Amino acid sequence: MKHFINEKHDMVTEAIDGTIAASGGKLTRLDGYPHIRVVVRSDWDKSKVALVSGGGSGHEPAHAGFVGEGMLTAAVCGDVFASPSVDAVLAAILAVTGPAGCLLIVKNYTGDRLNFGLAAERARAFGHKVSVVIVDDDVALPNLPQARGLAGTLFVHKIVGAMAEGGANLEACTIAAKRVIAGSRSIGLSLDTCSVPGSLKEDRIPFGMAELGLGIHGEAGVAQVASAGAADAIAKMIEALVADMPRTPHVALINNLGGASCLEMAILTNNLLGSEIGQYIRLVVGPSAMMTALDMHGFSISLCELADGDEGFLKAPAKVTGWPGCNSVTTPAVLPLPDGLTPIRAPASAHAPTREFLTDCCKVLIAAENDLNLLDAKSGDGDTGSTLAGAARALIDAMDRLPLADHTQLYRAIGLELSQTMGGSSGVLLAIFFAAAGDASSSGMTMRDALMAGLDRMRQIGGANPGDRTMVDALLPALNALSAGLPQAAAAARKGAKYTATLTSAKAGRASYINAEQLEGHIDPGAEAVARLFEHLAS
Repeated sequence: MKHFINEKHDMVTEAIDGTIAASGGKLTRLDGYPHIRVVVRSDWDKSKVALVSGGGSGHEPAHAGFVGEGMLTAAVCGDVFASPSVDAVLAAILAVTGPAGCLLIVKNYTGDRLNFGLAAERARAFGHKVSVVIVDDDVALPNLPQARGLAGTLFVHKIVGAMAEGGANLEACTIAAKRVIAGSRSIGLSLDTCSVPGSLKEDRIPFGMAELGLGIHGEAGVAQVASAGAADAIAKMIEALVADMPRTPHVALINNLGGASCLEMAILTNNLLGSEIGQYIRLVVGPSAMMTALDMHGFSISLCELADGDEGFLKAPAKVTGWPGCNSVTTPAVLPLPDGLTPIRAPASAHAPTREFLTDCCKVLIAAENDLNLLDAKSGDGDTGSTLAGAARALIDAMDRLPLADHTQLYRAIGLELSQTMGGSSGVLLAIFFAAAGDASSSGMTMRDALMAGLDRMRQIGGANPGDRTMVDALLPALNALSAGLPQAAAAARKGAKYTATLTSAKAGRASYINAEQLEGHIDPGAEAVARLFEHLAS
């Protein structure tokens, strides 16, 4: 099973019950399971205009996650990617509508239009005041007569929700909703399709491609385009968003379609705000998962023109779980590093042979990046090659400020550089190694003895010993054999690296959390890096 569910037919009701149970009493539901699934504000007293929305499930936190003070009064939940029934929508209207009336916020899909529309007619027949607005913010196909409703729907929920909370009447809420819809535009992009529980996954997007202009139900986008990173993705989406876009202040909503990591979403946000339309974005909502397509590895961007008063409505408190808040876009002041973190460096000095030697060593590590990452993926998190290559690139960039003519100071300078540019425990351990080697060199030790002193200090602090399946298994024998010559040191390093492939348990590093079956036959990536370095030097 690829999903954490129980029975397929119980998915939506169990999800609703979990949402309500965790709401702290803010939410409740109507009776009527499993055919009528309506989440309602617990504190609703029918004195104000009610806002009702909903649609198919699978878009969580939409729509139940936006029920509460300041946003929706009720959400009607259908099956996954399926419109709720007329009776379910009607039950919601009748349950929450008082003399002030009710506004239905409907996304522009045929099933939603029909079911919400007929429910509105039946509610009017009961004597209720009901208005309906249709959200059609998708700009993927500009000539489409009926554009889809996407995450721009949330602008309506929030702005009109704040108005209704403040006592605005049904006519004012309806006019504002139509204005917000007219000023909203959205487009989505994904690297993969979503996985619908109980159905086969459709793998229609090849590796290296992305789908542009897709909806929130797993349906295909308008085009498959080359995927060339975050900035390229934003540029492709902006091309569609800027068509007929007024150059006035806007709010941007950055929506995770369900499967993008928080890291990716933050990068995409940075690229959006730094793009050609960034100058028109005054407010930002997210990045966050707000209207998802189950686990789709993609995101959408929604823009909305700001009218007078909208900023206050968008920033007004909303006691709901799904709204991440709305913030002003500002340029933050960057604080300087504290004095204690600004190292005292030895003066730079030139020495061509040392520069060439160091540069060659760095190039070996950069060339080995992908191979070391693949090895690390067998026993760790797959980033050893990138970590070492990043440190190597940083050292090459720092070459002009290193004391190349003074090897004692050079060891210390390399240690400082690695401590600032190399992430994780590897950076700390190698910084300790070179700092201790510099201290040993200053007392008159030979290069080999100074490096051995550095290794001893690194082992003492890091706790790694021979047989623990780390770089020590290759580095210690290499340094022991160095007095006999570089070829002997390289052979010893390679023998030590191969030895790590026979070890089925690690006592240090991330590999210590991996079982024997995954470790056996795979060389430790740190030991492999040491072996490759010495083999290059010997050649």
